[in-house]
Amino acid sequence: MAICPAANRAPLPVTSAPTRGCKMAASAAMERLRYMLVLLLLLHGTESFYVPGVAPINFHRNDPVEIKAVKLTSSRTQLPYEYYSLPFCQPSKITYKAENLGEVLRGDRIVNTPFQVSMNVEKKCEVLCNFPNKPVILTVEQSKLIAERIREDYYVHLIADNLPVATRLEFYSNREEEEKKKEKDVQFEHGYRLGFMDGNKFYLHNHLSFILYYHREDVEESQEHTYRVVRFEVIPQSIKLEDLKADEKSMCTLPEATGSAPQEIDPTKENQLLFTYSVHWEESDIKWASRWDTYLTMSDVQIHWFSIINSVVVVFFLSGILSMIIIRTLRKDIANYNKEDDIEDTMEESGWKLVHGDVFRPPQYPMILSSLLGSGIQLFCMILIVIFVAMLGMLSPSSRGALMTTACFLFMFMGVFGGFFAGRLYRTLKGHRWKKGAFCTATLYPGVVFGICFVLNCFIWGKHSSGAVPFPTMVALLCMWFGISLPLVYLGYYFGFRKQPYDNPVRTNQIPRQIPEQRWYMNKFVGILMAGILPFGAMFIELFFIFSAIWENQFYYLFGFLFLVFIILVVSCSQISIVMVYFQLCAEDYRWWWRTFLVSGGSAFYVLIYAVFYFVNKLDIVEFIPSLLYFGYTALMVLSFWLLTGTIGFYAAYMFVRKIYAAVKID
Repeated sequence: MAICPAANRAPLPVTSAPTRGCKMAASAAMERLRYMLVLLLLLHGTESFYVPGVAPINFHRNDPVEIKAVKLTSSRTQLPYEYYSLPFCQPSKITYKAENLGEVLRGDRIVNTPFQVSMNVEKKCEVLCNFPNKPVILTVEQSKLIAERIREDYYVHLIADNLPVATRLEFYSNREEEEKKKEKDVQFEHGYRLGFMDGNKFYLHNHLSFILYYHREDVEESQEHTYRVVRFEVIPQSIKLEDLKADEKSMCTLPEATGSAPQEIDPTKENQLLFTYSVHWEESDIKWASRWDTYLTMSDVQIHWFSIINSVVVVFFLSGILSMIIIRTLRKDIANYNKEDDIEDTMEESGWKLVHGDVFRPPQYPMILSSLLGSGIQLFCMILIVIFVAMLGMLSPSSRGALMTTACFLFMFMGVFGGFFAGRLYRTLKGHRWKKGAFCTATLYPGVVFGICFVLNCFIWGKHSSGAVPFPTMVALLCMWFGISLPLVYLGYYFGFRKQPYDNPVRTNQIPRQIPEQRWYMNKFVGILMAGILPFGAMFIELFFIFSAIWENQFYYLFGFLFLVFIILVVSCSQISIVMVYFQLCAEDYRWWWRTFLVSGGSAFYVLIYAVFYFVNKLDIVEFIPSLLYFGYTALMVLSFWLLTGTIGFYAAYMFVRKIYAAVKID
């Protein structure tokens, strides 16, 4: 889903009329064009905001096309490893690419490989390292490690011209033999399998057949043709050492498919093998700007457009019904309460007006409540901006780690908004210790996140995985937290605390009113279960694809739909929160501050249930540390989602309560 910016606009035509106005217009047009070019150059030079389509690489025939390795991944262990953690062939000098923050957090360790690939130059079969008469010898420890990685179903990820390698999967959609002539369905999976098992035996894919597709660019007759890489496929094969007929020039001959035996890896002894590869080039009609489309349709389950639209319609329909009920009931209530001649009768009845003297009474622990809501505002602003920018195509998968890098930095800088809202609310709730409140806002939620991640990181370190955040990166994150986020939260909190507090329309009585005994369905946990259904129903389909992207190494790119789902989530959370606080006030229970925050985040409980369901039914994780990683990161997701939806519901309910009490006459 790559999006190309329309950068090829022609400059405005300048007429030859010697008028001063025309010259000024031409000058202004050239100035605008210059600014656009500078902006495009800046975008090209910024890794975090790489726009697909800005910087294609043109190759001439025989130009080297570098093959780099990214990492090894497995959905069974959730532990990425760097490429040379296994005894693959190494170049004379190993060079690691400088990763951005997002790549480091993802576990990417991009490194060069000894594959020699030239543009539009075929290679039948070539030995990758060592000489044919001196095969690679794997020690017992190396053989055990490779066998273990094959058992854990690891995939190898390579890139060429920033395109990830993919394995083509062909199958018939209809398995009846009469339909064999029907066109095959083609899907792709990321990377290629390290090897396979047959019974208790392990076989390594030691021969890689690279298939690279190029698009020939249109040039003038006198110029040399230029090519652009538009697809990168691989066919991995396991071929026994004796069947690879190699000569002294490191060239080899592949055996026929029927007569070859696979290369077995026996973990109990030393193994001898050759690593070989071949290169085949094919011309393609795919434009450079559309080259990612193939990779973005790789998932085994096609997008259920109808289901997404159906959930959107249902949520809007239910929201409309709830709105109509609330508005009609409220109008009736306000009309009754405002009848001058029936005031005494009205006061004898039960209803939300009876608690007008207590509805704005400050809750317990106002500092913690305002701190959590401030973190919720930070999350809301960060998620909104990230989804919107990604929807415009500026955070595509071609820019590795850009999404996570942008999210981290945005969360830091959104601290000024979180601090402002938290400070103003804290003052409204009669708080006085603003410095302590600002410190609590800046450290409560980030401290929990950092603590959980640090504990999980220790386990990842113990497994020597590339997914472990290096110590310098951890120090850099701490410096960003205390050097950027903390001061910005203090700054926002200071201005929010100095600003006029929210204007509550009614005064609070000195003596609190007694709360009558509540019905069973007004219980807090029942409210959480009831309030969480509608927002979760709006997003559970998208949740499946997000989980697949995180835990099964899939690309997620439907940010347009995600933005729509996010808007519907905000609407549904607000509607449910208003309904729940209205029922609570009608039951003469004025303790709505904390309850609204907790109940509005009820959909996070369903996200947790869904995560457990996904773990049991979709993933094949059996070991302790991968399970710990899954539930640790899931706990962070659920906590963040609870803060987000709770904050949305709280502010919707607060606006609603202020509105209805401002509409009635209070003596």
